[in-house]
Amino acid sequence: MSYVFHRGEYINENQAIIAKDNRAFRFGDGFFESIRSYNGQPLFLENHFSRIADTIKAFKYKPAENFSLELLRSQIIGLLQRNNILQGGRIRITFYRKSTGFYLPKNDDLSYFIEAEPMIENEFQMSPAGRTVDIFTDYKKEVNKLSGFKTLNAQLYVMSALYARDKGFDESLLQNNKFSIIEATSSNIFIVSNGVLYTPTLDDGCIAGTMRMHVINLALENKIKVYECTLNPHNLLSADEVFLTNAIRGIEWVVAYKTKRYFNEMSKKLLILLNESAAQYTSKSLL
Repeated sequence: MSYVFHRGEYINENQAIIAKDNRAFRFGDGFFESIRSYNGQPLFLENHFSRIADTIKAFKYKPAENFSLELLRSQIIGLLQRNNILQGGRIRITFYRKSTGFYLPKNDDLSYFIEAEPMIENEFQMSPAGRTVDIFTDYKKEVNKLSGFKTLNAQLYVMSALYARDKGFDESLLQNNKFSIIEATSSNIFIVSNGVLYTPTLDDGCIAGTMRMHVINLALENKIKVYECTLNPHNLLSADEVFLTNAIRGIEWVVAYKTKRYFNEMSKKLLILLNESAAQYTSKSLL
């Protein structure tokens, strides 16, 4: 039996009910956060909570007065323990405005729903085969003040994933309305050129990924230069390496874009540093 956490209770996942007037279902009035568990602990939770707090402010949600980092940590750990997830796992928290109403809600009270499922691997691992990518050309992402948030309105990313599937690639790369490369379907993107990392600036509309931020910090701590800048398809063709990052899978190297083939030396180096930092983080959490 597996459990979910909803409105202050751990309940059988088969008993979870979404009401017909749920605003997440009706209007996509909500956002989500994906978190990796490592050694049975939610990984880099402070970074996730910071992004949650920023999103709550941006979308005018009103959390309960006792909502805090430590409360959320205890709820997640309780769910991991109930689901017997002692090592690697995938956690998703779906936040939504629990009010009734139509476009205008009757209040801004925030509720959330936590799910957790085990993963085969505890440590972050990288596929030896690498990922193949191409640019998603059907739609562009508009750049505005909400572009960097992970809202429940994810239709663009669904269409991007379908595009990759239909074209026979592992991932699609999204562009903004100025044709800059900003991210992949479910990941941020980095390119490597002459030992230097380049990643799209948040001003170009990419999701403000927690793993993106962590990899940037790891690189800087290890004297690897990083530049946040505008990227275009030409940069992909001239790069030595390309890799993708997200909170669940960590670092994934890209093997091919069109006829271009890539190395993965930097990806491997950063993956080692990532696993070392994850082990250190969870060991401190257990103290």
